[in-house]
Amino acid sequence: MKFEVLYALWLFLPAGVANVTPILVSRLPLLKDWNYPFDCNRSFRGKRLFGANKTWRGVIIGALMATVTFLAQQQLAPHLGEFSAYLMPSGYMDFPVILGVLLGFGALLGDAIASFFKRQRDIQPGTSWIPFDQLDYVIGSSLCAAPIVLLSFTMYVWVFILWFGAHLIFSYFGFLLGLKKTPI
Repeated sequence: MKFEVLYALWLFLPAGVANVTPILVSRLPLLKDWNYPFDCNRSFRGKRLFGANKTWRGVIIGALMATVTFLAQQQLAPHLGEFSAYLMPSGYMDFPVILGVLLGFGALLGDAIASFFKRQRDIQPGTSWIPFDQLDYVIGSSLCAAPIVLLSFTMYVWVFILWFGAHLIFSYFGFLLGLKKTPI
């Protein structure tokens, strides 16, 4: 069981990094003005597709940071003793850059799709929509990475449980640090 837990956390770490990166880079002085909306200001049924908080800056830098994270994991994995073979099984390591991009872009695409439905339901940006806000990035990254990494049902259950909890914890810390307006 410890291998499954560690693997679930390890494999989706790039998606988690991609999910939190847009919040962090929105505050960086050099990138603060690079905030063109991901939906290009388009609307559907009189409502913005994704809203002003989903930007090209977040998508590009989030996917880039997910890729960097995955490449760093690839370098670190051989040095983790008995966990090494389990963390980086052969097969998907033939595509490290692609998988990193898929996990990162998938996480951000999942988040954008959830935002679309929030806008259509008149749920304000920043308002939590449990459990969708906590799992949208995991669903998106799972679907985008599926051509390379297809997990067992049990592993997906672990991924959803662990990353749901991780999202709650990181959201709370983001709130404490003043990066978010609400704790969840």
